Amino acid sequence: MLTKVSGRRWAIAIIFVFAMLLFTNIVLADDGDKTKNYGVLSLVVPIIAIAMSFITRQVILSLGTAVFVGAVILNGGNIFYGFLRTCDTYIIATVTDTWDITLILFILAVGGLIAVMARMGGTQAMALAMAKKAKTAKYAMIATWIMGIIIFFEDMANSLIVGPTMRPVTDELNVSREKLSYIIDSTAGPVTDMAFISSWVAYEIGMIGIAFTAAGMTVANAYGIFLQTIPYRFYNIFAIALVIILILTEKDYGPMYNAEKRARLSGKLYEDNSKPMMSKELDAMNVKEGVPLRMCNAIVPIVTFIVVTLLAMWYTGKGYKEPMNIKGIQNSFGNCDSASSIFYAVILSSIVCIVMAVAQKIMTLREVIDVWLDGCKELLLTVTILLFAWTSGNLMGELGTGDYIAELVGGNVPGVVLPVIIFAVSCLVSFSTGTSYGTTAIMIPIAFPLAMGVTGGTFNEYAVLAIASVTSGAIFGDHCSPISDTTIMSSMGSAADLMDHIRTQIPYAVTAAVVAGVIGFIPASLGVSPIVLIPIGIVALYIVVRVLGKSTKLEDLQAETAQESIEIL
Repeated sequence: MLTKVSGRRWAIAIIFVFAMLLFTNIVLADDGDKTKNYGVLSLVVPIIAIAMSFITRQVILSLGTAVFVGAVILNGGNIFYGFLRTCDTYIIATVTDTWDITLILFILAVGGLIAVMARMGGTQAMALAMAKKAKTAKYAMIATWIMGIIIFFEDMANSLIVGPTMRPVTDELNVSREKLSYIIDSTAGPVTDMAFISSWVAYEIGMIGIAFTAAGMTVANAYGIFLQTIPYRFYNIFAIALVIILILTEKDYGPMYNAEKRARLSGKLYEDNSKPMMSKELDAMNVKEGVPLRMCNAIVPIVTFIVVTLLAMWYTGKGYKEPMNIKGIQNSFGNCDSASSIFYAVILSSIVCIVMAVAQKIMTLREVIDVWLDGCKELLLTVTILLFAWTSGNLMGELGTGDYIAELVGGNVPGVVLPVIIFAVSCLVSFSTGTSYGTTAIMIPIAFPLAMGVTGGTFNEYAVLAIASVTSGAIFGDHCSPISDTTIMSSMGSAADLMDHIRTQIPYAVTAAVVAGVIGFIPASLGVSPIVLIPIGIVALYIVVRVLGKSTKLEDLQAETAQESIEIL
């Protein structure tokens, strides 16, 4: 999202870029045209991307500037030729690549599919069915958590569907707006990031491709690697687990406890000086007036998506030439064209959705196509970030950034701490920039070559862990940074004050991050299976809640208040 940047920050950013360009020209002038191994110059692109993101908080501008400077380096320090080649060579090469353009079209089509499903009332029907079963504050929050997991295909849709649907229920049961927004935010991003079919899948696959390019390698099945990373996304898993632990134990700690105490005892759902966020953007997710809510309008397209994806992966992997057994299916999935497969699936699912909308007379053909196209536009920012990320990744590959990093640091950083360091840095970058997409684009080309340096160039579970450490850290900031779209949408969906939401959620996010680092990434780097680590981490979270948490049951809060009154007297 766009944020205001002070003139001082802009001045620092401009001076920094000019300094990098001057440094580039000095080094190239010394080495002449014989520079094939760019050495320290190969670090300029990622340094600019990271530094500019911190200074300006504008990820697209940061990546675009990094691409331009990388082009200048590859063109001997000539700024004019660097600009021309940025436009007519490097960016064009990205958008004309079959793999890249397929994923771009997939992302746009997913936006269209989600918009039509929402307009038909399918996703709203699923949410309302859950809301009707909530009779107490505890069960209302459980229903909210479950819906946050069920609506896994897009984080924005999650926030804008679950929030407005459950808010009247939780308001009636005196659940604070801060708690509602926390539950929504801590399921939206973490769940969508791990879902094997979502609006983020293509981006994740693209990032894996960038990781291999930066390391000077080719990837055979990026989708298969994406699936391998899921068990290692410790922060995502622990963030989701912490929510349900807090709900089931009916305990809270830190600022959230005070918010829940206020809401339960006084009925004040937010602070007196708070400014609950409401936005016209919520109207974009409203169901067309007069449309009957039917769950089939979401279930049928989603099931179609899943089935067609699996069949397409089997087909593009030449499964018809393999024996019809487990081994044959594994071979076909391992050799599939994952980008084409999910693109086939989203187009067919969109067609099914459009036909359903017209057949039920919910919309005319013209109306439903307009809704689909409007949905595509909503993901234009994602596509733009991905375009610049791919281009910067390709440039880093040409500059030999991955090889230089692996040679420089790979043998000096203990393998046991590298993943947790990558995770911590990714947390910092994502919180500062407010975007998981931008963080992944910046960190993946750096982290993966480092991991390959530790493994001696062998792709194994350690390399998978390195990818997961970046994506996990990226989610940290995505769902608790004040400049994150997901955080803002969660506040809007729950009608909570943005800063109240952030203030009450951060202690929980930090708790999940610490457990992910200590019990997740460090032991995993030593070869401990995530199957062992995840249960241990969940137990650790339960112990933290038991030790730090205070009961939010009404009778306990009333007893505590009475005791405080006695002590005052």
